[in-house]
Amino acid sequence: MEAVKTQSGLYIEQMYTGCLAEAAYYIESNGVAAVIDPMRETAPYVEKAAERGATIKYVFETHFHADFVSGHVDLANRTGAQIVYGPTATTDFDAIISEDGQVFRIGDITIEVLHTPGHTPESSCYLLRDENGKEYAVFTGDTMFIGEVGRPDLAVKSDLSQHDLAGMLYDSLRNKLMVLPDEVIVYPAHGAGSACGKNISDERWSTIGNQKQTNYALQPMDKEEFIKTVTHGIMPPPQYFSKNAMLNKKGTESIDKILSERVVPMEVAAVEAAMSEGALVLDTRSEEAFSTGHVAGSLFIGLDGSFASWVGTLIEDMKQPIVVITDEGREEEAVLRLARVGYNNALGYLKGGVKAWEAAGHTLATVENMTADQLAELSQQGKATIVDVRKPNEYKSEHVVDALSFPLDFINQHLNELDKDETYYLHCLGGYRSLIAASVLKQNGYTKLVNILGGWRAIQETNLPKTDYVCPSTL
Repeated sequence: MEAVKTQSGLYIEQMYTGCLAEAAYYIESNGVAAVIDPMRETAPYVEKAAERGATIKYVFETHFHADFVSGHVDLANRTGAQIVYGPTATTDFDAIISEDGQVFRIGDITIEVLHTPGHTPESSCYLLRDENGKEYAVFTGDTMFIGEVGRPDLAVKSDLSQHDLAGMLYDSLRNKLMVLPDEVIVYPAHGAGSACGKNISDERWSTIGNQKQTNYALQPMDKEEFIKTVTHGIMPPPQYFSKNAMLNKKGTESIDKILSERVVPMEVAAVEAAMSEGALVLDTRSEEAFSTGHVAGSLFIGLDGSFASWVGTLIEDMKQPIVVITDEGREEEAVLRLARVGYNNALGYLKGGVKAWEAAGHTLATVENMTADQLAELSQQGKATIVDVRKPNEYKSEHVVDALSFPLDFINQHLNELDKDETYYLHCLGGYRSLIAASVLKQNGYTKLVNILGGWRAIQETNLPKTDYVCPSTL
């Protein structure tokens, strides 16, 4: 979205990070600024304030984020700003643990803390009032998204059950958010693609009135019906969520330090030595580039897809030493995006990429690709075992008849359930996840793998027999 200005001088800018579908907010009034839910890299906020001649006074955190490492501590250290959390939060660094209803002044406007437990116990929303005291916007964090609400199963070291948290969320939505004026703007912490909600809209903002009309979780229902509705169909959280939440609670090393020490070129011999000691080679190039030739044993997760979330889902050891392979000029981007989800152990990048690897005498590994039409022809001959690596609800909504459901999300827990002597034809929606799956399976001794170009989108155009479509919202 574009920045929003009012005649009073209020300035709001949503600073959106597409890879994580995360929205941070820069708010400014009369030369005083605040940042809500900053990403780990602090430069964008510091530079924004400098550009506008403002001073960052507060860093507001809506909760202990699980899907990324926040830049709250770094930003506070760089600017002298105070970190603010909602009631019940406990941190290992200096922070204001606010009270419900506590008000913070920023220039001519105010921010009021609305304690809204449910997504997590400390979850809070921040209500912005303009210079006349009128409710203008509410920053809802992961309590309420556009068309969705936060999942109630991510409490950090809590004895609260999912049922308990969902009940709290019901009360928070109805007693704190739905009572706000209909014209109040809703600014959430995430958009479509985030795992923090089941089915978040791709819209970046809305209003309270619109959400009361269109958000399923805000429709008339009693608490038990709400609990059943919002907990139905929630997939288990990725394994890195709880780890990131703890990093955000404790604090972690500066991103500037990581980038200065970890974005370093490595000669082939150094990479060979690192691999012999257990380092993972992470190939972040395009699907076509990886298929054509890659370092044997490397993991593919392309930077041009949902890179950070798949890193956090599939690389279970956050201290795993990693050597990245990137397109030229994207080395720092790869290390930064690893660090955004708590993977601070990049050793560096392969200098010269796969060309240097091949020039040093190594044979590049490949992945066989096949078109959907070729798959359909082969299937008619009864020779194709199709493996669908999409999410369970995607598979249930519609799939090729007799295809195996083998979700990439849980691949590490099911690596021994396929037959290494059989050939498998892998597909996802478009081809990105299936190639990731192929690289994981290749790492674990599977050699007879074929990736279907274009994935399900291409398969839909073929005569392969398919199950009847079922709307995912009914599953």
